[in-house]
Parts: sequence; C-alpha cells; structure tokens
Amino acid sequence: MTSATPRPTAGPDRRTVIAAAGAAGLTVALAACGSGDGDSGAAGSGSAGDALARTADIPEGGGKIFKDQGVVVTQPSAGTYKAFSAKCTHQGCAVGSVADGVIVCPCHNSHFSVADGSVKQGPATAPLPEQKISVSGDEIKLA
Repeated sequence: MTSATPRPTAGPDRRTVIAAAGAAGLTVALAACGSGDGDSGAAGSGSAGDALARTADIPEGGGKIFKDQGVVVTQPSAGTYKAFSAKCTHQGCAVGSVADGVIVCPCHNSHFSVADGSVKQGPATAPLPEQKISVSGDEIKLA
C-alpha cells in the first residue's frame, strides 16, 4: 500500500487575483466620485419641469452647484438668475465653489464670472456654457 501525497487544489492564478483586486478598487473609486454631499438639488430631481431650487437658495453675488444635474445656478444681482454648465472648460473637472462673484474650478483654479460664465482667471480659455432655466415665483427650473 502506498501513501499518496495530498496535492493542493487548483485555485485562481496570481493574475486573476490581481485583476479582481484592481477592478474592486476601481469600483470603489468610481462610487466615491459619484457620491453627493447633500448639495445636489434642493427641491426635486431637477429634470425639466421639476423645481431645481428656490430663489432663496441662491445667494446674491454667488450661486449653488447642483452636481446631479451638472449645473451651477447663480444670482449675479438681486433677482437675476443665471445657469451654467458645472463642467470646467479647461479639462472637464466639476466646478467646486461659488463665491464673491466667481465660480471656481478646484482642479487648476480657473475662475468664471457668475454673471455670464466668462473666464476671469485661467488656465481655462472658454466660458462655461449657459444652461436654460426658468424662474416662476420662487421656483427655479431647468428649461
């Protein structure tokens, strides 16, 4: 009678394990990029016809970024509301803040005017594209 040496069972090879770990890490990173911070819509989903915000939500001389809708709404002067793409024209980063009359991209520090989306400070060279909104009473809607 001979004694057989037990052989290890076949498992995934090293490449499979590394590829799976990389895919899992990418999934986590992409999920983190899409997570909201509670600053995405004030009064609805923001699709056409739904209220995006209330006029009181938009500070004069500033604005508010609606990440889920990809839009930034500003109030350059009392009672005047504008909307622009929230995607920086330099390299496509999402703008990060609105204050003191400018929309700021955190990636390379481009600044855009809250009044017309024009470039106030580069490296961006093209203005933020204007988005259509409508204001009815105290509601701001995407058009």
